[in-house]
Amino acid sequence: MSVGKPLANYATWRQLGDQVYLSGVIAVDPSAGAVVNRYEDLPPEALPALRALGFVTGQMSVDTFEAPIVAQSWWVLARIRELAAEAGVRMEHAARLVQYFRDLRHYPHYNRVRGLFFEAPVVSTVVEVSRMLPDDRVLVEVEATFWKPANGA
Repeated sequence: MSVGKPLANYATWRQLGDQVYLSGVIAVDPSAGAVVNRYEDLPPEALPALRALGFVTGQMSVDTFEAPIVAQSWWVLARIRELAAEAGVRMEHAARLVQYFRDLRHYPHYNRVRGLFFEAPVVSTVVEVSRMLPDDRVLVEVEATFWKPANGA
């Protein structure tokens, strides 16, 4: 997965004091210029972890409904991990997440995937919104705030 550039004129992250703020992250593959919607859009290393959670079943009747939110959840959280590393923080330094969903019924799937990226609970806000950029295929957007320890621990 490529870190890529933002979709518009904004910073992907900014450090202020010992806090690192990430802009909202959505599941758009910058190399393809497309919204992630299928398991096939994910890198191969994502699939075993998702299978262990009961996703990527190989059953079209199940995967068709779960894949868009599960794939987008993994993509967004992996991108947050990349941006955190770029900013010099780790996932365990997450102080707060704000998660926006087009449909709150997607939250349980996202929450299971989130457990792959955050071992400990994170202060969290969940909101349902009517639309997100760039189009209606985007199902989830996540903002993150990290604490940056002075000693780099």
